[in-house]
Amino acid sequence: NEGNEYFREKDYRRAVIAYSEALKKNCEDPELNAVLHTNRGAAQFYLGNYRSALNDAIQAKKLKPTHLKAIIRGALCHMELKNFSEAIAWCEEGLRIDSKEKKLVEMRAKADKLKVNIKAVQPDFSTCWQGRAVMGIDLLCERNIKLVLEPSSEEEEISDGLAELSIDGFHSDNATGAKVHLDADGNLNWPVLFLYPEHEQTDFIAAFHENSRFIDHLMVMFAELPPWDLERKYLPSNIELYFEDEERAEMYKLSPEHTLLQVLQHQRYFVKAGTPTVLAFVKHSPFSKKYFSGKKVHRL
Repeated sequence: NEGNEYFREKDYRRAVIAYSEALKKNCEDPELNAVLHTNRGAAQFYLGNYRSALNDAIQAKKLKPTHLKAIIRGALCHMELKNFSEAIAWCEEGLRIDSKEKKLVEMRAKADKLKVNIKAVQPDFSTCWQGRAVMGIDLLCERNIKLVLEPSSEEEEISDGLAELSIDGFHSDNATGAKVHLDADGNLNWPVLFLYPEHEQTDFIAAFHENSRFIDHLMVMFAELPPWDLERKYLPSNIELYFEDEERAEMYKLSPEHTLLQVLQHQRYFVKAGTPTVLAFVKHSPFSKKYFSGKKVHRL
């Protein structure tokens, strides 16, 4: 009920936390748990956390395979992540339950069309910072944000999605199409990738508001411990964030209180392939100590 109240007030971050607290009660009613996962997924969706929302939709569907709201939410998440084949599969699954569900019929047609017509589009670039390739948007130059294009070869088309990754099978196609965009208030919203080197896991936030603090997202992302955190140590208060200056082989430690914009404006931060990336570690963990051994670390 508390989560529903926050949701009605559009306070989606608190809604996620409330639904997560309810799920921690380990209620034995699978239908209620399916509703909790579906509702939390809806709140995550409105926060732009499409992968987390999709995970909730998957859990809800496992608990109640005919739960149409969960299926619709899962299909919507795949649409936002540009996974059009998966979106089609989810739509078809829902249409087998209700062949006249308007949202699924429309989404199925849209996904089919986009799957056929999707193309890798080369963005418009110009140089506005020391000869580096940066997005030709005055807003970025005004903010002193440095966006670096990394072409892989002359033969390959340049994609404006994520750089190629090999961590936990997370491939650039999963986030292709998630781009920085301007909202109605004139603020930039970025796709942001969180990397967890110790576990070779990732989190992807499709729309991270430039004036949002990292701690705000960590509170939502880790309101419930991820299944890969078997030692239960990834708590918001126990996580340290860094970015890497690859050119100098040095690390910079962020404060969770920093906003995304504060980090992006740092003189040694370069946004690669349109997607800011941060690395997350557990404080004083053996892995962290070994990882940073011999590395030069700065504080922002």
